[in-house]
Amino acid sequence: MATLSRRHFLGAAGASAATIALWSAGMSASPAWAAPRFPGDPFRLGVASGDPLPDGVVLWTRLAPDPLAVDGRGGMPDRKVNVRWQVAEDEGFGRVVRQGHTFATPELGHAVHAEVTGLQPGREYFYRFRTDNDFSPVGRARTAPAPGVRVDELAFAFASCQNWYEGFYTAYRHMAAEDLDFVVHLGDYLYEYGVGANAGVRNMQLDESFQRETVTLPEYRNRYALTKLDADLQAAHAAFSWIQTWDDHEVENNWANELAEPDRDGFPDDDPAFFRARKVAAFQAYYEHMPLRLPQRPSGASIELYRRVGFGGLLDLHVLDTRSFRSNQVLDTTTDERHNPSRTMLGDAQERWLLDGAGASAAVWNVLANQTLIAQADHDANPAATRWGNDLWDGYTAARARLLGGLHERRAHNPVVLTGDIHRSVVCDLKLDFDDERSPVVGTEFAGSSISSAKDGQPTDQLGRDWLAANPHMKFHNSQRGYVSCRVTPQTWRTDYRIVPFVTRPDAPVETAGSFVVEAGRPGAVPA
Repeated sequence: MATLSRRHFLGAAGASAATIALWSAGMSASPAWAAPRFPGDPFRLGVASGDPLPDGVVLWTRLAPDPLAVDGRGGMPDRKVNVRWQVAEDEGFGRVVRQGHTFATPELGHAVHAEVTGLQPGREYFYRFRTDNDFSPVGRARTAPAPGVRVDELAFAFASCQNWYEGFYTAYRHMAAEDLDFVVHLGDYLYEYGVGANAGVRNMQLDESFQRETVTLPEYRNRYALTKLDADLQAAHAAFSWIQTWDDHEVENNWANELAEPDRDGFPDDDPAFFRARKVAAFQAYYEHMPLRLPQRPSGASIELYRRVGFGGLLDLHVLDTRSFRSNQVLDTTTDERHNPSRTMLGDAQERWLLDGAGASAAVWNVLANQTLIAQADHDANPAATRWGNDLWDGYTAARARLLGGLHERRAHNPVVLTGDIHRSVVCDLKLDFDDERSPVVGTEFAGSSISSAKDGQPTDQLGRDWLAANPHMKFHNSQRGYVSCRVTPQTWRTDYRIVPFVTRPDAPVETAGSFVVEAGRPGAVPA
């Protein structure tokens, strides 16, 4: 693996921090490109929308006629470009209702975040971008219902873990064909590892910079560009507004707050200055490539991703960040340290925000967009032994007790947790005490598998059999790839586990591996 000197990296990261400060002041040091002529299609990375509100949505694109240029600039010059946007009631743009312009600047990799307002609640719209004579693909977005209004049904999907070189994104093609209001992405949008000599199952030859782990801003930018060039992913982004958060691989495997994973990658991540600079690069690249609003823009190595998105009187979505504020993982889960009450997964401020917001919510369903499994997951089927995952909430048992106990004490309406990370599908009852079968069920956790990470998978495996044997609150397990589709009414919640039988080659069909229902007022899932 190629190594990177601390001096070289910190120099690059320092420049990155300076551009963030400049952009935050609302300025660009770059001159305008009056009549841009691109060497290719500037919209090769597609379009996206995100974080819908009742009166608007944020629209995203990034100008990149040469998306994988080694310098991370996407083939763009050091000039800002005027980008026009339009929102219409029809796909042919005969009834344009909002339009405007913004600048794509080199300080943000020529990414565009247009926060559109003045739209009607609960309505479908179409959008596009234009630079001089170049038009983007057309995207579709739906605004959220107005606060408090009755909503008869919402349909959405959630997904996570899309390792580009381990599998094709066929699941997204099937998702894009569904009739959905929005999509929730729970993290691991990309993986920081080198893609391999032949780019894994993609069988492509790429520049040597893709063979090493991402640590610099150009490398993170190019890894996002590589990911976003996938046509099926672009189709899913264009079809629906996405609500996104991250997990670990957007920065580095198993990072926790200011701490990196113990050294395994050849980089000095145990040097706090080095890891902080790496986070600055990763955070900026993440914002540049996601349809996020200004409150989610990073400030150096800090970002506030946790937020709340409401959908009328039916559903409040509490979007969590379980990486930025957590205590470090316990290295030995056989000790009592994992029960230490000072250990946190969310941090004090986010934990209070979540519990207070869920307790005050008037929506029928309180939904948590969460990264790692909350439910207890003993990995050992032997009743005389236990084995725990230290990166899951099992490594933070006091924090889990505060979370579930707080939801119960505040009588939060119908808690449902959406979880990613584990590359397998699991349905769990969430209990105040997982070791007591008489303990109250507080809510339901639907954990979804990966889009492509861990390759093809199978209907079950040994860990799945062990989990079902050792954890009676687990109702379902599948270890194939796919996504999760949900339909929610004031009375019921239905979850369908949509799986593809293979991802190591393209064009897999889709099928439903399991379906479950939760009735409002009766926590816990039952087979549909």
